[in-house]
Amino acid sequence: MGLPRRVATVSVHTSPLDQPGCGDAGGMNVYVTEVARRLAERDIAVEIFTRATSSDIPPTVELTPGVTVRHITAGPFEGLDKNDLPAQLCAFTSGVLREEAAHEPGWYDLVHSHYWLSGQVGWLAKERWGVPLVHTMHTMAKVKNLWLADGDSPEPALRAIGEAQVVEAADRLIASTAEEATQLVDLYGADPARVEVVAPGVDLSVFSPGDRVTSRLRLGLPADAVVLLFVGRIQPLKAPDVVLRAAASLVDAEPALRERLVVVVVGGPSGTGLEEPEHLSKLAGTLGISDLVRFEPPAPQELLADYYRAADLTVVPSYNESFGLVALESQACATPVMAARVGGLATAVKDGVSGLLVDGHDPEEYAALARTVIDAPARHAALAAGAVGHASGFGWDATVERVLEVYSQL
Repeated sequence: MGLPRRVATVSVHTSPLDQPGCGDAGGMNVYVTEVARRLAERDIAVEIFTRATSSDIPPTVELTPGVTVRHITAGPFEGLDKNDLPAQLCAFTSGVLREEAAHEPGWYDLVHSHYWLSGQVGWLAKERWGVPLVHTMHTMAKVKNLWLADGDSPEPALRAIGEAQVVEAADRLIASTAEEATQLVDLYGADPARVEVVAPGVDLSVFSPGDRVTSRLRLGLPADAVVLLFVGRIQPLKAPDVVLRAAASLVDAEPALRERLVVVVVGGPSGTGLEEPEHLSKLAGTLGISDLVRFEPPAPQELLADYYRAADLTVVPSYNESFGLVALESQACATPVMAARVGGLATAVKDGVSGLLVDGHDPEEYAALARTVIDAPARHAALAAGAVGHASGFGWDATVERVLEVYSQL
């Protein structure tokens, strides 16, 4: 295969150095980091361009041998959120082009951009450098607007227009699932010949089965508790309120469960969730379950794996997910997942084998399905075994092999 020597990866709005689970950091950060590391292991140098958000961050950071993170100054370090960044794309692009100009021509062989803001930068870099552009959307405005949570704000037309421009400019579009590939074609007019499906992965060396009691001991959870887990950014799109309402329904239907039920929420406010960061804790009080809910900050991968192992069930009730890495991570730790049947979650979770898929976001339905697992140890054990088997097919090495196939086409 004709492989690149050096890839310019563009991630404007969030750095691979950021902790996933708060702000704008999430599954995309994990994706960029894990793919870059494995490309470097194959002697392909990766330089990741991201916006500087603090004067304390060095301009250049080595993430791992062969992977360099370059912080580009574009606008004030603080006070800008994702929706403010289109006005800074010119400054950001200038910084990226200036970096390339410091080297001999042909320094980068390929540009891989992530999210539409980065795609705009990648589009100009591609034309300036005369190299191919590969783009991964991660999420899309037109899709998100089809599945808005109650009270959530729609994505602006500016974003949808920008995405359409990137779709037209990219030499290859990487979709996480066949459904996303169809959406690119049907909603954005993408050329099917330029769309490739590459499933994201999970680090199977970190997320693996372990002893539940030991994990609970480390986390300070009772050994005999019934633990429901939510992991992710606290925002309407992720629907953490559904988890709390389902928990309230569980204890209403079975008051004795109150003595054992623990709901663990791992994550921080993000997006429109920043408008009312205390909303979830207030909701727990309104529902009368504050004593059952434990809020935890975003956790590094090793600690996060303990949370998965400690849980009986991980709940992912999102209104939309391009894939759903949380679901994969949980299953790799032998914890079944109950998830909304939306987007990539229908691929990440094998219904009835590795977890349960729910149509809609009715908390009563989530509670009813949770009971079929909580009250049936044999079924839980079968789902746990199926979860490990299903997740084992989604290692990051397999993802990178497919990414390399896409690169080699160009």
